[in-house]
Amino acid sequence: MRRLSQLLLCVCAVVGALSLARPALTEGADPVTIGAIEILSGPNAKYGVSIKQGFDLGVAQANRAGGVQGRPLAIAYEDSAGSKEQAINAARQLLGRAKVPLLLGPTLSTEMFAVAPIAVERKTPIIGTSTTANGITAIGPYVFRTSLPEADVIPVTLRTARDKFGVKKVAVLYGRDDAFTKSAYDVMAKALADLNIEVLTTETFGAKDTDFSAQLTKIKSLEPDAIVVSALADAGAGILLGKQALGIPASVRVIGGNGLNSPKVLEIAGAASDGLLVGSPWFVGKSDPKNEKFIADYRAAYGADPDQFAAQAFDTAQIVASALNAAKDLSGDSIREALLKTKVDGVMGEFSFTEGRDPAVTSGVLVLEAEGGRFGILK
Repeated sequence: MRRLSQLLLCVCAVVGALSLARPALTEGADPVTIGAIEILSGPNAKYGVSIKQGFDLGVAQANRAGGVQGRPLAIAYEDSAGSKEQAINAARQLLGRAKVPLLLGPTLSTEMFAVAPIAVERKTPIIGTSTTANGITAIGPYVFRTSLPEADVIPVTLRTARDKFGVKKVAVLYGRDDAFTKSAYDVMAKALADLNIEVLTTETFGAKDTDFSAQLTKIKSLEPDAIVVSALADAGAGILLGKQALGIPASVRVIGGNGLNSPKVLEIAGAASDGLLVGSPWFVGKSDPKNEKFIADYRAAYGADPDQFAAQAFDTAQIVASALNAAKDLSGDSIREALLKTKVDGVMGEFSFTEGRDPAVTSGVLVLEAEGGRFGILK
């Protein structure tokens, strides 16, 4: 009888410890509401909507696991519509009036350079999930990101193109008036030089341009082995269609930065996207139980496959929930300290932040190839 009592005490202790580690939601408790600024309307909503859907799935999972210290986690969204000014107004609304303890987004690096200083001034942590430009986390000590910088991804993609397809000379085409596309171009230029790949010409375009025939005609005359492109989805798809229309051979592949790593590019460009190469830290075909469940849940909720941006957002929601549970309180400094110590095994792989608040992801970079309207791992 005494042994049975001791056993029951042990079981109760274990159950009690588990309850402390993962408290049940308190009925009627007010939610812990954080803010998010994403592009939910306009030409680049394809990124922001995907991110929002990833967040929402991640929050639902976090709440099933007990939420944040017994309270449900919630996100208050603001639509930037891709406008830097609108993103700034959204930040002032969320940080100033709503007084959220943490901010997610915004979607584009150009927006982050405008918004992050506001969060830093208020000592509120801000986490970018799709901002890959150089210098994002250097804005200030409260700026984090869960997206791999282009500096980690693009060199792998270009090295693979050189080694597998014998790419020795390229033309470069990039958007000159967006912080993300300009930063990615800077990474491309350095990587091409480091890899001893000759650049035959460097052409640019503006954010509102839809006709790329002049640049592509010049590029065609130089007979490059590949075209290296830094663009957002609509422009990237337009470049692929323009390349096909001008009769540039299919053997002259387009090698894209993170902006072209979107199913929307393939949807718009159709067969013209065949052969497109992009680098990614995640792929829908990744065989892993966590990833497979995430994909199944996403398909059930939204009737489509997730993309990299949704996967990064989903993991970010888990990272945020873990940090908020570990934080001493909901002050900016406590959350910042907790984020720096957070480790999560998510659909992107094992995740933690570096001292510089960039992702320390161990899963590595995959090179994807477009074929038949879908991305696949390059074999």
